[in-house]
Amino acid sequence: MTLFKGAGVALITPFNEDDTVNYDMLGTLIDRQIEGHTDAIVVCGTTGEPATMTEEEKLSVIDFTVKRVNHRIPVIAGAGANSTKLVIDFSKKLEKLGVDGLLIVTPFYNKATQQGLYEHYTAIAHEVKLPIIMYNVPSRTGCNIQPETAMRLGLENSNIVGIKEASGDISQITKLASLCRGCLDIYSGNDDQVIPILSLGGIGVISVLSNVAPQGTHDMVMEYLNGNEEKARRLQLDYLELVDALFCEVNPIPVKSTMNMLGFNVGSLRLPLTEMEEEHKVAMSKLLHRMPQEMLA
Repeated sequence: MTLFKGAGVALITPFNEDDTVNYDMLGTLIDRQIEGHTDAIVVCGTTGEPATMTEEEKLSVIDFTVKRVNHRIPVIAGAGANSTKLVIDFSKKLEKLGVDGLLIVTPFYNKATQQGLYEHYTAIAHEVKLPIIMYNVPSRTGCNIQPETAMRLGLENSNIVGIKEASGDISQITKLASLCRGCLDIYSGNDDQVIPILSLGGIGVISVLSNVAPQGTHDMVMEYLNGNEEKARRLQLDYLELVDALFCEVNPIPVKSTMNMLGFNVGSLRLPLTEMEEEHKVAMSKLLHRMPQEMLA
């Protein structure tokens, strides 16, 4: 089962000045994404700051998102934790909210072995019915899903349907693509590697860039999938400077600052994340003023 093809936005979570969730702005952001032809909403993933949110807040944000989207595009909810039992319990609550799928990051800090990762994802897949996209981002978790482990999980579990690959290791992703043909959908987890991963058989991206440029990110993927490879490559290269700027500090610091610069009052970040450094703010502001406005739609 394929959850989506194209560009899924790793949606930011807007906060009010008192640090509560700004639901009015969240609704605005969701509507803007759908108007920009984003192909899926990924809520409470890394970019949404779930590590600093209570379970009650996460459930509320996800419930709001499901209702606001109202079946227009798939809603995929982040459900990762470093305890298998916690992931299972939380995922069952998400099933009741009506999400279309789960994004489950590798368990962080524990540094599970490959057998541990296999048993972690297998246990989750046996307890929930929703389709699961695994999320491999070793730079943040200290844990790397090897291609052989990913293939085994995809072959043995019908509801493990995809993997978001953010290792940055194209050689590893090439091996993954070679092994997993037909058993796992591959999504780029890095906005600077969308076209390379599509060229290996990937079907989309789960994107930070899409917060800023939903239409352009969607077009980059769909032009490639529709055979317009040169236009897709041009979009990848045209957005490269912005992508680099969006990762000049740890995500989601730059993207939230950028959205504020663009007039979306998404608020600040929760500690331990802090505001973007002033020199980076100045550089981002100059970049946004140089860019054609249609690229930011």
